[in-house]
Amino acid sequence: MATKSDFTADEWKTLLESPLLAGFAVSAADPSGFFGTIKEGWASAKELAAARTSASDELIKAVAEDLLTADGRSAAREGVHGLFQGGKLPDLKVKALAELKRAKELLDAKAPADAAAFKAWLAHIGLDPTVVSPAAKLTINREIRRNYRQSPSNRLPATLV
Repeated sequence: MATKSDFTADEWKTLLESPLLAGFAVSAADPSGFFGTIKEGWASAKELAAARTSASDELIKAVAEDLLTADGRSAAREGVHGLFQGGKLPDLKVKALAELKRAKELLDAKAPADAAAFKAWLAHIGLDPTVVSPAAKLTINREIRRNYRQSPSNRLPATLV
């Protein structure tokens, strides 16, 4: 099992940003307005808190725990803010998916034993019905049917497979 010490500071920041990007990619696919965005953000935060204590994978727990600290949150927010600064909404989804692909490649290379569980967790954050607005779910379900591949344990976005 991989730990924080197995990654460089930049690589760890990429992993910290990935749960935020997973939720954002879904929201950007079909924005749900102010209250929908707040609801999605709150549900994502609850998912992070739950992962810290109940995730079966230690890397997921470590990322969730670090994200729930002031320093971890700040690092992830700064990275995501820098990525999206000045971008238009359609471009933001593309950027988020590109960064998620980078996180996937990092996981596959440096944490192969944890990669499947971590990617499934990111997909859960992005596709969980308690997190995603009804309008976004419709858009995502269309994309799943069109662009996602079946995995034995879960439907994962092609970006994460």
